[in-house]
Amino acid sequence: MRLNVTVNGEPREVDGVWEGESLLSALREHLDLPGSKNACEQGECGSCSVYLDGALVCACLVLAGQAEGREVVTVEGIADGEELHEIQRTFVEAGAVQCGFCTPGLIVASHDLLRRNPRPTDPEIREALAGNLCRCTGYEKILDAVRLAAERLS
Repeated sequence: MRLNVTVNGEPREVDGVWEGESLLSALREHLDLPGSKNACEQGECGSCSVYLDGALVCACLVLAGQAEGREVVTVEGIADGEELHEIQRTFVEAGAVQCGFCTPGLIVASHDLLRRNPRPTDPEIREALAGNLCRCTGYEKILDAVRLAAERLS
């Protein structure tokens, strides 16, 4: 199958995508975008979170064919070229990056939260990130990163 999709603002065409292949697999294997991680393959961990036409989705639950003609933004696309987005920068500064496996999904989910709610409360941050699992942290540094980004972006 041929897939035509706009990824991170750039029109892309990919041949050889299997009809049953996930968007996550297409991003990683065919489009050379390894940021979104493949962890649970069941939409439970959030490691593969991306935007699909502006909506936050788990790329493992979306068939690649469902992205035909649509716009996808990955963790790589949140940055402005070589310049990290503030949420990416604060994750590094706050020490919210441990092994890094959950980090891309947490960054995309945090970006989505701050886009919708620039001054979230702690309960709102926790709720927005509830679909993202991390095995390395107690989440406090992740919350610190989101708080810091919210402060800087306001």
